[in-house]
Amino acid sequence: MRLGRLFSFAAVVLTTAGSALAQQPAARPAPASPPAAPAAAPPAAATPAAREYNQQFLVSGSWFHGIHGIAFNKDDQLFAGSVMGQTIYRVQIDSGEVDTVIGPPTGMADDIAFADDGTMAWTAFLLGKVYIRKPNGKTIEVANGLAGPNSLAFTKDGRLFVSEVFLGDALYEVDLKNVDKPEFKSVARGDLRRVAEKLGGLNGFKIHRTDGFLYGPLWFKGQAVKVNIETGAVEVVASGFKTPAAVNFDPQNPDNLYVVDTGTGGVWSVSLTSKAKKLVASLKPGLDNLAFDSRGRLFVTSMTDNGIYLVDKQTGATKTVVEGKLAIPSDLAVVSDNGKETVHVADVFSYRTVDGQSGAVSDVLRVHGDTHSYPIGISVGPKNVLLSSWFSNTVEKVDRKTGKLTATLGDFGAPVDALEAADGTLYVAELASGNLVKVSADGKQRSVIAKELRGPVALAQGTGNLVYVTEIAAGAVSQIDVGSGARKVVADGLAGPEGIDVGPDGKLYVAEVGQKRVLMIDPASGAKTVIASNLDIGLEPFAGGPPALVPTGVAVAKSGAIYVSSDRRNALYKLTPPAP
Repeated sequence: MRLGRLFSFAAVVLTTAGSALAQQPAARPAPASPPAAPAAAPPAAATPAAREYNQQFLVSGSWFHGIHGIAFNKDDQLFAGSVMGQTIYRVQIDSGEVDTVIGPPTGMADDIAFADDGTMAWTAFLLGKVYIRKPNGKTIEVANGLAGPNSLAFTKDGRLFVSEVFLGDALYEVDLKNVDKPEFKSVARGDLRRVAEKLGGLNGFKIHRTDGFLYGPLWFKGQAVKVNIETGAVEVVASGFKTPAAVNFDPQNPDNLYVVDTGTGGVWSVSLTSKAKKLVASLKPGLDNLAFDSRGRLFVTSMTDNGIYLVDKQTGATKTVVEGKLAIPSDLAVVSDNGKETVHVADVFSYRTVDGQSGAVSDVLRVHGDTHSYPIGISVGPKNVLLSSWFSNTVEKVDRKTGKLTATLGDFGAPVDALEAADGTLYVAELASGNLVKVSADGKQRSVIAKELRGPVALAQGTGNLVYVTEIAAGAVSQIDVGSGARKVVADGLAGPEGIDVGPDGKLYVAEVGQKRVLMIDPASGAKTVIASNLDIGLEPFAGGPPALVPTGVAVAKSGAIYVSSDRRNALYKLTPPAP
């Protein structure tokens, strides 16, 4: 999984967060049964509506929150990891049933591996840690302080190797000889044996049980390579891939190395003897990993579709084991044309649209196929759709007419949302700096309009020069005049305000995540009215990460319908006003 960088801004943001959200992560049950809500700040003074809005799921939910590494244990049980979901799951490959094995935050897993004795290991990418779980169920942190621990694998005699990718670029061996001793302590990165560095992004790798060499993809070089785990020497096995993400060996023919290409969606086989490459199957871009069961059946994961697929090695045909319509829906925007409402969704691993009537989901851009940024914030401007990402520190412009990516603006301080003015000027909210930044249409000139925003999450365009911003650390909604810089608080005392939009009635509609509800706020008086409650929103953050890990989006259509993203269910709500 490719993420931007470690969150050096997080300490500042979380320090100011105060009582905005006191999250208590817990194991996540099935989407059909909402998880327990995290603890929150005291509720804001709000008046219940005479009748709350009607709730429906326009798009149904799914498992995983982005799926990455998968692995079979010796009993042929399939385990899958999710970084943003911070969970390890067990998947029944015949029925598609899923259950939680290890929940947040320890369950964060970018890759999973099993030793012959049944020990399971995984990489907590955003935490910089490596964990193992012994056959007796004991979980042990064995390494810490790594820069993006990504892939890992055991040798047949139980040695464990782990790579850093995207935030670092190295291969290490983790010494497990003393983990069962009472005095054992997690080993810091600097004390691990470094096998090699500056490899080019050694992602999902495996170690051959016969020759003992490590085989893996180099994400940034488009190669599959062979690595000597003693000396670090590297030999190219195959090249010409767009973005190779992971490799594995066919247990029925260990001479065949299988490679998934996330950039193209291709599944390839490579003969270790002849070096011949063969395209086995073509899926959509966004594949992340692969695994074989003991019968030699091939399974691949798609982080973009929350999917696991069985691939026929002979015909290339695929069968869906489990899949989602949305991956991790975040911020929303809605456009109404000739009575048709189209919801634009920042889906973390893609930019998608949803038909407001039927709930049909369409791809616009897929991460790694069309873009390398992970959209969190989204807005629809006069000319462009803007995609903001604190993952990759970018704001992207997507032409509204063509749906094509036309520009990527970088070097922001963790941008969380952006707006486009009629003249092409952009206004960008930075989480790391707490600034609202004005950016010229060509992206070359930047100036600060407002400072010291306390945990900005989302922006909404008001009348004239007015812009509204939710501040999660302040528990407030502020109004900023982008012409003069004048600023005032229009509502406070909120528990985790995230998504915001301005309705056709001029009122503000805000997702108050700490109370699992949506409020209507009068910007003139600050009066608050609850219009929807008991919503399944508020994905758990992790230590050191942003307080709004995946912002809950709110978008209000001209019809008065309100769309709300459910990051916990990977679903989309549609709220409609009650009948008079």
